[in-house]
Amino acid sequence: MSLSVPQNGVKADNEPVIELFVKAGSDGESIGNCPFSQRLFMILWLKGVVFNVTTVDLKRKPADLQNLAPGTHPPFITFNGEVKTDVNKIEEFLEDVLSPPKYIKLGAKHPESNTAGMDIFAKFSAYIKNSKPDANEALERGLLKTLQKLDDYLRSPLPDEIDHNSIEDIKFSSRKFLDGDEMTLADCNLLPKLHIVKVVTKKYRGFDIPKEMTSIWKYLNNAYTREEFTNTCPSDKEIEIAYGDVAKRLVK
Repeated sequence: MSLSVPQNGVKADNEPVIELFVKAGSDGESIGNCPFSQRLFMILWLKGVVFNVTTVDLKRKPADLQNLAPGTHPPFITFNGEVKTDVNKIEEFLEDVLSPPKYIKLGAKHPESNTAGMDIFAKFSAYIKNSKPDANEALERGLLKTLQKLDDYLRSPLPDEIDHNSIEDIKFSSRKFLDGDEMTLADCNLLPKLHIVKVVTKKYRGFDIPKEMTSIWKYLNNAYTREEFTNTCPSDKEIEIAYGDVAKRLVK
């Protein structure tokens, strides 16, 4: 599948030619499960630049793509014909070249936002890959602990939410995302992974993110209202298929 984003977007003469290549789903066409692909997809969408996105079927990678980026798995981009393959470096590059005043800045203002939730995916992977019932409870506790840390961060007001001249004591944050009311690079990194955690643990462990973690649920639900997230996200079914062989059954 190849499409232009936004779909009715008209590229200005001085705009760069950008192509994003992402992992295809099980049908070889739709968006596949890959948080790194979604991360770059979200960044480009949020930047407001016109770009093309192509899903790459890893089972039968076309010859022209083999020539374009030999030995490279998606995601990668071409920027005015130049291939770039390292996700972290692509993020830095896009933030640098697609800059104000023409494009919005996506870097977080508060450094803590960049590291919030960063250990959740590792704890989730250990939890979902474990096949020993006697280790399950401890691994679940480890995941819950990291989720609680994220919930605490999202609930705590950011420095710019606190008015030091006011007598009113603000105890809880009203922001929508990690660093404020708009998505930043930190959200592009965390949200795809957090959504996978939610879908996969429910399917293969019957685990729900506790409803008491209201700030995480608010955060996810805010993301689900944004096309930059929903239109770049694989279907729940695709995520479940991707983890079908990874998620280990608990066997005594």
